[in-house]
Amino acid sequence: MSSPRKLSYSLAINEALCQMMELDPDVFLIGQGVKSPWYVGNTARGLLERFGESRVIDTPVSENGITGAAVGSAIAGMKPVLVHPRMDFMLYAMDPIINEAANWFYMNGGRTSVPIVFWGIINRGGEQAAQHSQALHAMFAHIPGLKVVMPSTPYDAKGLMVAAIRDDNPVVYIDDRWLYSFEDHVPEEIYEVPIGKATMRSRGSDVTVVASSYMAYLSEKAASTMAEKGVYAEVIDLRTIKPLDQELVLASVKKTGRLVVADGGWKSFGIAAEVEALVSEGAFSCMKSSPVRVALPDVPAPASTSLENAYYPTENDIINAVLHVI
Repeated sequence: MSSPRKLSYSLAINEALCQMMELDPDVFLIGQGVKSPWYVGNTARGLLERFGESRVIDTPVSENGITGAAVGSAIAGMKPVLVHPRMDFMLYAMDPIINEAANWFYMNGGRTSVPIVFWGIINRGGEQAAQHSQALHAMFAHIPGLKVVMPSTPYDAKGLMVAAIRDDNPVVYIDDRWLYSFEDHVPEEIYEVPIGKATMRSRGSDVTVVASSYMAYLSEKAASTMAEKGVYAEVIDLRTIKPLDQELVLASVKKTGRLVVADGGWKSFGIAAEVEALVSEGAFSCMKSSPVRVALPDVPAPASTSLENAYYPTENDIINAVLHVI
């Protein structure tokens, strides 16, 4: 690979889209606000000018309609990247996502695939309240036929977008707008981050911390803080939540004997619970203490900054959870 340059998370996505659209004329971007780069956080910057309105399609506010059209185009052989700037409103499009895209390959005996990327953006915080702040990744991860990825770094944001576009089956690509300004070294050429493979952000022997997306960033910060005090956490960034990288998670827990799972969704019936179930089934005899979940409380997002400060998990919440299991 060439020497990487520093790119922000949002511009890493932009570069992935630009390179894949340049490489493959079947790839196109569709969704609300793609003509207005700020609306999707610079991720679509310059794409309309470069590829034109036939491949950068700004749509009406009709989530079900545009998702059905995108799924149909994928069945016909195109490779749409469908962006939902607020993933809350992907709920309007559950029929084409779940009943059609997720089931099509199976229902047709493998004769037809649906190479589509459902790209949902989490817009938590900023006093946006309950209908504009929801992280719904666990809902999509529950569905057979859908792969679900959640990058936490600019490097992974580009590599997972490339991998998602190249995948022959539907991929739900979820990012968190809180990550958009973060910078990292990103190679200029096209590369893939493999779907289904987690990565180790820090090594440790005292506790395993499993996380994804923005919570992986917070977990890495927490691990660095704890290391200064002699507590060494091994941070596993899932990167893909469906399918889970069971091998890496279990290997780490078997080494440390302790588990904290940090998830940006609600606590009950979420990804954190799924990881704990995996460890209970695959490494129970190695556990030195009960695992702990760090996640959202089971209430809707508030609409005031003071309540948001209490609602969203922090680095200190992860540190306290680690100290509890130790």
